[in-house]
Amino acid sequence: MKPGDTGIVRVMRAFGYSRQGLASAWRSEAAFRQECWLALVLVPVALIWNPGLVPTLLLIASLLLVLIVELLNSAIEAVVDRIGHEHHELAGRAKDIGSAAVLVTLALAALVWLGVFLGQ
Repeated sequence: MKPGDTGIVRVMRAFGYSRQGLASAWRSEAAFRQECWLALVLVPVALIWNPGLVPTLLLIASLLLVLIVELLNSAIEAVVDRIGHEHHELAGRAKDIGSAAVLVTLALAALVWLGVFLGQ
């Protein structure tokens, strides 16, 4: 963004950059596409099931959190790959930790769904 952008112009440009980021993740990240499809299936399930306002919001929020963490993981991977493709311990560690964050978030989402299901 240009340093001089303010107000609605800044918001519109930021929205455009965010849209570009989502489109890039969709095109280049298979895991992001799979998690989007999972969310597209499970969000309607949560809305139809309707276990109550707060449980429904928790179900949907857990899915959105998976997408958010996947986007951050993809950003980390892109930066590490930009720096170089040769093996480096810290680069591998950064990628592994980002991947672990996605795994933990998926486990959290599964626990939330299981908890709401068993609580009914």
